[in-house]
Amino acid sequence: MNAHEMDRLETERRDPRAPELDLMHTLDILRYMNEADRSVPDRVGEKLADIAAAVDAIVNAIRGGGRLFYVGAGTSGRLGLLDAYECPPTFGTPPELVQAVMAGGAGMLQADESAEDRAEDGAAELQARQLTARDVVVGIAASGRTPFVIGAMRYARQVGAATVAVSCVRGSAIGELADIAIEVPVGPEVVTGSTRLKAGTAQKLVLNMLSTAAMIRLGKVFGNLMVDMQPTNSKLMRRAERIVEMATGASPDTAVRTLRQTGGDVKAAIVMLLGSVRDAGRASDLLRLADGNVREALRLAASVPDEPKVRPEATRP
Repeated sequence: MNAHEMDRLETERRDPRAPELDLMHTLDILRYMNEADRSVPDRVGEKLADIAAAVDAIVNAIRGGGRLFYVGAGTSGRLGLLDAYECPPTFGTPPELVQAVMAGGAGMLQADESAEDRAEDGAAELQARQLTARDVVVGIAASGRTPFVIGAMRYARQVGAATVAVSCVRGSAIGELADIAIEVPVGPEVVTGSTRLKAGTAQKLVLNMLSTAAMIRLGKVFGNLMVDMQPTNSKLMRRAERIVEMATGASPDTAVRTLRQTGGDVKAAIVMLLGSVRDAGRASDLLRLADGNVREALRLAASVPDEPKVRPEATRP
């Protein structure tokens, strides 16, 4: 990309409101940054219909046995990594369900910024992960024209996977390759060209919506409670107990006791308490039949209630 092409990109333009940013006092810099950041949620809000379409595509893919792939480079790639890494502890998903594909590799302590220029690497990464038509690929690029992401999107289209583009410019190159284009033009950055700022915030908000709304639709949330969490430490165990209390109205002691019976399975504990299910194994079976959906498991529990335990004396003539 030459200098003239960069000047045309919204993410590379200079903000005329603070041309002497380096001469401003600290508090003035922060006020300016805060004011700039306030515009981002509104710009994202203008794209809710596109985001909803992307959520539905992700839900359909996962329900059909597919996976979600985030593909990006630099800040965009790291935001994809963050969202993918947070899904297992938050929603109890297997690690392979939501994957991040990062230019230069995900395990690097320092970014290899040159890796984003190789379109063939984006395609190769998805090929190595055996991308299929059942999967969905979300390409993330603030400029909308990162070669690594473009290569991945082209390969996804070739395979027949659903494609979503998340960018911060209108008429983006990755948007033209996608089934659904989420383009959030946030305008010039506080520091010209540093797309980890407003553009990064916009992308983070969009990714939050994609994964969270999809997991809600997939039954990973009960009411507004995070019920598919994995209580792997003492803080998370306390949170699991509190969630069971809020979901069922049970006392703290009852919540703790029931979670012990289910081996820390929050959803099974809720089904036991709200569905009058005495056995943790049956609660797990009901959830399995309900594809992990608590409300459906409770409906099944109500339709086939537990057999009452018969006291020995009740069987005597």
